[in-house]
Amino acid sequence: MPQYIAFLRAINVGGHTVKMDALQREFESLGFSNVETFIASGNVIFSTTSTNASALEAKIENRLAASLGYDVETFLRTPAEVASIASYKTFADRAIKSAGAFCVGFLKLPLAAQASRALSALKSDVDDFHANAREVYWLCRVKQSESKFSNAVFEKKVGVSTTFRGMKTIERLAAKLEKR
Repeated sequence: MPQYIAFLRAINVGGHTVKMDALQREFESLGFSNVETFIASGNVIFSTTSTNASALEAKIENRLAASLGYDVETFLRTPAEVASIASYKTFADRAIKSAGAFCVGFLKLPLAAQASRALSALKSDVDDFHANAREVYWLCRVKQSESKFSNAVFEKKVGVSTTFRGMKTIERLAAKLEKR
């Protein structure tokens, strides 16, 4: 049975608080099995018979909007995709080790040419970016709180929705999935 990881936007940020057991029940009510949350930031592992990721994203988004009362964009990845994201080399190891933060943003589709140019325009002495497939990698050379970049800035300037996770979270998730 296919397995997916849902990366949810707007879970336990910006005044929206959702308990992980309630989130797990929402996914189970959709008919998904082996549902498990991974840390309290809107990461849900589940199995389903469906292989249509776009339809699954819409199904989850509709359910969560109805039950939570606000939009929760959903970005699905397979365990193999999470492993690939965790191991993808975007920046020099030295740069990553000295960074204040290293994050990955999930997209529905790869960036179009205009969006890629807009992303490049966001690069600065503090922030660097690299897009690959349906992900955007963000290297912040200072603490995230000291950067002018944010999810909201990305969405306004680049024109597409995303949700960011720390790379350490993605690496831990990939290791967990590999053990299964």
